[in-house]
Amino acid sequence: MHGMDNYDKYTGLYNYFNTINTMKKILSVIAVAAITAGAATSCQQHNMLTAAEEADGWQLLFNGENLDGWRDYNGDSLTNGWRVVDGCIQASGEGGDASGYIVTDKKYANFELVWDWKLTHGGNSGMLYHVVENPKFPVPYVTGPEYQLIDNEGWEEVNTPAKLEEWQKLGVDYAMHLPDYEKMHVNPVGEWNTSKIVFDNGHVEHWLNGEKILEFEAWTDDWFAKKASGKWGDATEYGLAHEGVICLQDHGDPASFRNIKIKELPRKAGKTVDLFNGKDLTGWELFGSMRVSVDGEGNLVTENGEDLRYGYLGTREYYDDFDLTVEFKQVTNGNSGLFFHSFVEGGYKNNIVNGWQCEVAPKGNDTGGIYESYGRGWLVQIPDEKETILKEGEWNMLRLRVEGGKVQTWLNGEAMVDIEDELIGKTPGRIMLQIHDGNNIKVLWKNFKLTTL
Repeated sequence: MHGMDNYDKYTGLYNYFNTINTMKKILSVIAVAAITAGAATSCQQHNMLTAAEEADGWQLLFNGENLDGWRDYNGDSLTNGWRVVDGCIQASGEGGDASGYIVTDKKYANFELVWDWKLTHGGNSGMLYHVVENPKFPVPYVTGPEYQLIDNEGWEEVNTPAKLEEWQKLGVDYAMHLPDYEKMHVNPVGEWNTSKIVFDNGHVEHWLNGEKILEFEAWTDDWFAKKASGKWGDATEYGLAHEGVICLQDHGDPASFRNIKIKELPRKAGKTVDLFNGKDLTGWELFGSMRVSVDGEGNLVTENGEDLRYGYLGTREYYDDFDLTVEFKQVTNGNSGLFFHSFVEGGYKNNIVNGWQCEVAPKGNDTGGIYESYGRGWLVQIPDEKETILKEGEWNMLRLRVEGGKVQTWLNGEAMVDIEDELIGKTPGRIMLQIHDGNNIKVLWKNFKLTTL
């Protein structure tokens, strides 16, 4: 669980719990000692797979002996107090909203994830998934959804007069979806419970002690409405990644985990998506400064905003591996671009984009080349002899294919670039249309056709 105040501004989410009261710290120290004393009889015969589980594709995320395969969030080692005691992973209770997170080395997309957990009185923790690691994201929960782990009644006793909102309680998809409380059977504090998350190509389930307590579909109109209207309204990249690391949270309370195992599920590729419906901006989000409209012929029109600064129109969903074709016409100037694997920092009013751009620009400026906004600049420009392929003032067909770190582009049927870049393959993100800063820029777009790979 995360901070209780200012929850509509994700840049301040991690400030609240940094000042935990003295009594709670004393209780935490006592609780750690109690957990350690009882761990020898509770974990030593666990953290193993049966032959049937191995045959079915299950893998252990914790070997019962050490924290191999785990590290700090945004780090390359373990430094924040997590340890293994008699076969259990233990959070020391020294973390808070801004720190205390450990993540798997490996990223996961579709899976069944099962684990046992045990809290102390008033304890607060969580299991997050699809977490994106990047220095631009100071904490994992601004990208990764969370299965909330908390002692509901005990937390309120310890933190009186604060009260938990329903979306902060045990078993919720944090700040998004509520469980069926009638199906929740929770063992007393200090005893083990078993939870499960199923993520299957957007279908999500939460389980608790053998009962399915929550079920929903990610990335639907209802999902995006919940995201926009609640805690994540300004967290532009929350929940969008289709793949990421798994994360355990130390939120200032001791917690124990064992029997953490995962079974990966297949990706369902080959889906064809019409990114633009020819009528309105459904499925798109506006960032920074630009004017966007749909003209009488069903074309998407992008133009300078009044302040003549950069502006971006991005898909509300992430697309990682895909083959996309789109037509564009440069009405005036034409300094634009088709971004991919990109995200925005600083909220919807900002125009700071991190990612890669397939260039769309006036003749002589490398339309079809690949430019990086992270700092490396041009990754590949087009040969000079291919500058004549662009038809200024007419419709052009642009094709962009991205699979892992391999990027290929075509303009009007002619191959333009073909590159491999490891960083692109590691970084998820949106597809975005850019309007460059400057004056008198107007570009039309139509016939977006995307196929997932």
